[in-house]
Amino acid sequence: MALSRRHMARLPGCTFWRLCGSGSGEGFTPRPDPAVWAILAAWPDADTARDRVTRAPVFRRWRARAGAAWTLFLSPSESRGLWAGQAPFSPGRETSSPETGPEIGPGTGPGTGPVAALTRARIRPRHMARFWARVPDISDRIGADPDVLFKIGLGEVPWRNQITFSVWPDAAAMARFARTGAHAGAIRAVRSQGWFSEELYARFRVTGEAGDWPGVPPLAPEEAP
Repeated sequence: MALSRRHMARLPGCTFWRLCGSGSGEGFTPRPDPAVWAILAAWPDADTARDRVTRAPVFRRWRARAGAAWTLFLSPSESRGLWAGQAPFSPGRETSSPETGPEIGPGTGPGTGPVAALTRARIRPRHMARFWARVPDISDRIGADPDVLFKIGLGEVPWRNQITFSVWPDAAAMARFARTGAHAGAIRAVRSQGWFSEELYARFRVTGEAGDWPGVPPLAPEEAP
């Protein structure tokens, strides 16, 4: 993964990218999983995204080495906050998440098909213990939620720069989870106690997919050839 940095930096049309590891299990743990990785990339349009993900050598190398590889194509519908001082997910910009592991973001209103939610946070060192103490309850609850179609915890920097990514059948199902229980309590603590030095929340429509991931049914309608 580290050796892919220079290739991503030189990839034509890629406006933002991150290489991410994952936690063990479903990803929402502080123990890394060395077998699951994600590439998050933003593009100016859908055609560029599909062309680069299909043909660029860096993506082809990762797929060739993977036991399973899955790419979700996402269209941003809302984004708040910053990621390393940038706002990479402006509505209308296409995002892709080819995974040798999973990746990112939510959607629009009910009836629009699957939506994805991405959160990214840089945790203040003095609040790390409090943050990770909350994670097991949230992980158990999202794991038991019958609506969630896919979920994963990712990270740029272990324990500090954390990302969550989940896919839901519609925005209403996603909102029900976000507004109740352990997740809502954690959000209140984040706001009142200033746990994060930087955070970003983005919502996406799932517009397409390529490949598959074990245990996850097809999420996007098949496209006409």
